Amino acid sequence: MSEPEDQKRLRALEARIAELRAARAPQPAKADGHTLGQAAWRMVTELVAGLLVGFGIGLGLDALFGTRPWLLVLFTMLGLWAGIRVMMRTAEDIQRRSTQAAGSPAAERGEDDRG
Repeated sequence: MSEPEDQKRLRALEARIAELRAARAPQPAKADGHTLGQAAWRMVTELVAGLLVGFGIGLGLDALFGTRPWLLVLFTMLGLWAGIRVMMRTAEDIQRRSTQAAGSPAAERGEDDRG
């Protein structure tokens, strides 16, 4: 074989390798049609919303009953708990959808990994 022909075959091989690598490159993960960054902001918003709602209810009840700061503290803690619970439920939903999208055998059988 001649040198120019080898160079031509080498370039064709490199182009094919680059094409295959681009096809196999992982795509950004999606959750509900959004990126995982957007899902993370959604979870942060849920947590903060729970805190604010609990704070507002506690503050309002304290003003109504004159029990400052007991109901404020109680309902702020309840709001935190509710926000964490909703955030964890959202994370489980995202994980379940991503395993189903990946075609996991456990997801196809309807199993989950919660023991």
